[in-house]
Amino acid sequence: MSCPSPLSLSLSLSLSPLPSPPFSLLRSLDHPAFSVILSLRSLSVLSLSLSLSPMRFFINCGAEEEITTGGIKWLTDEGFVAGGNRSAVATPGIAATLATLRFFPDAAAKKNCFVVPVTKGATYLVRTTYFYGGFDGGATPPCFDQIVGGTRWSTVNTSGDYTRGLASYYEVVVRAAAKTLSVCLARNGRSTAAPFISALEVAALEDSIYNSTDLDGHLLATVARHRFGHAGAITSYPEDPFNRYWEPFPAGDGDPVVESHANVSAAGLWNLPPAAAFQRGITASRGKPVVLRWPPVELPPATYYVALYFQDNRTPSPFSWRVFDVSLNGEPFYPGLNVSATGVMVFSGDWPLSGKTEITLTPAPESPVGPVINAGEVLQLVPRKGRTVTRDVIAMEELARSLTNVPADWNGDPCLPWETAWTGVECSRGKLARVVSLNLTRWGLTGTLPEGINNMTALTSIWLGGNMISGPIPDLGSLQQLVSLRLEDNQLSGPIPPSLGSLMEIREIFLQNNDLQGAIPQSLTARSGINIQISPGNNKITALRP
Repeated sequence: MSCPSPLSLSLSLSLSPLPSPPFSLLRSLDHPAFSVILSLRSLSVLSLSLSLSPMRFFINCGAEEEITTGGIKWLTDEGFVAGGNRSAVATPGIAATLATLRFFPDAAAKKNCFVVPVTKGATYLVRTTYFYGGFDGGATPPCFDQIVGGTRWSTVNTSGDYTRGLASYYEVVVRAAAKTLSVCLARNGRSTAAPFISALEVAALEDSIYNSTDLDGHLLATVARHRFGHAGAITSYPEDPFNRYWEPFPAGDGDPVVESHANVSAAGLWNLPPAAAFQRGITASRGKPVVLRWPPVELPPATYYVALYFQDNRTPSPFSWRVFDVSLNGEPFYPGLNVSATGVMVFSGDWPLSGKTEITLTPAPESPVGPVINAGEVLQLVPRKGRTVTRDVIAMEELARSLTNVPADWNGDPCLPWETAWTGVECSRGKLARVVSLNLTRWGLTGTLPEGINNMTALTSIWLGGNMISGPIPDLGSLQQLVSLRLEDNQLSGPIPPSLGSLMEIREIFLQNNDLQGAIPQSLTARSGINIQISPGNNKITALRP
């Protein structure tokens, strides 16, 4: 199966080191369309005070030591990811963040995840960067999926950019549902080569940014972010303190470009764009409309967040005003917009788009000058696929730490997406998934069973037989849905927990060939209808059942 061709913008840059970021803009436009369109579109001109969060991680994947470039400190990926291998890229003269990568050769792993500490409820910009560089001796980059917080948000296909000697990046805005955020790469059957990644960025955003979107129910996958009338390099940090990439979008033939003569304070606009976004703008002569075909890619039918930025470039005065109507594909977006020298932002959090997009600015009859537009952002709404209940996530992570030789894909969300649930783990379906079954029979596990397993109250079966697990059997009295417990052929010691007799749904308990001791609890011997297997082995157990 071939990899779908993602849409990419044509303003790609070389692989040279910063300050010119060596990236091409790739977006998650292959995601299935979001069909719900709200009837009321909230268009607003807004203001707020600036308050930045320091929580941000810039991870140089595969690197062996930290580096600082462009004023940003890049960490190694040690401690953020458990599996995979490091590799260097032989391409000379490229940016340091592209010179190494981490790849994941284990074809049995359903996904491989980076896990980053975050603040629950905060909003983050996640950016993944890829430069193949033929690290594995191949000629074509692999195709694979990206998952953030349990939701698939894009397919990585960098072949087109790599052919042109370019790197690629993807972005998504996500609200953290827990104290950690997982960013995962998953095989999708479209290529056999190992998934890889060059860099990962997770940066906290001010709460006001993109806040008209229901970020508890959706992700925002970046489609386009441009400064109109500009050519040359991407604008990012430090001009944008959140390190968003504002790509240049040169004016078309015959479209006038104006330079700003007034400063814009980002604190007056909810999305906090950099002042550099207002330095230039595309305009038209008096009485003429501005027609902008942007984004310069055809969009799949879906719902989008659209933000447009405007500023009257003239020296501020009581007579400096521009009034015009803003429309998208012929539909009124903001009528009678009065643009001042201080700058203005208009946006919609739920605008339906499909195919080619055209922005039209139509001047008011009395406006002394033509319309102007300085910058714009388009992000696609991607429905979140739910999450695993927090208590189950915590318990599964504790189990993964307590055991050794667990499957390579035991990281990230244990249940989601469904097709990449942890090996040996079955989950319920629904907005809040529960772990219902564990089966790692004869997996070669060592280690112990943690007390936290008792918190996974939806479990119906635990099959961990045929391993080398040691230590006591923990209290399982909260697992009132448990039907089958198979811990045979291990190295478990200590007593049989009396709480097993309180499990009203239990039908089988296999404990043979361990080193358990003491008496069989009366709570079990008094029960009927339970298949209890304790021998052979367990020679220190008294009152064995015949």
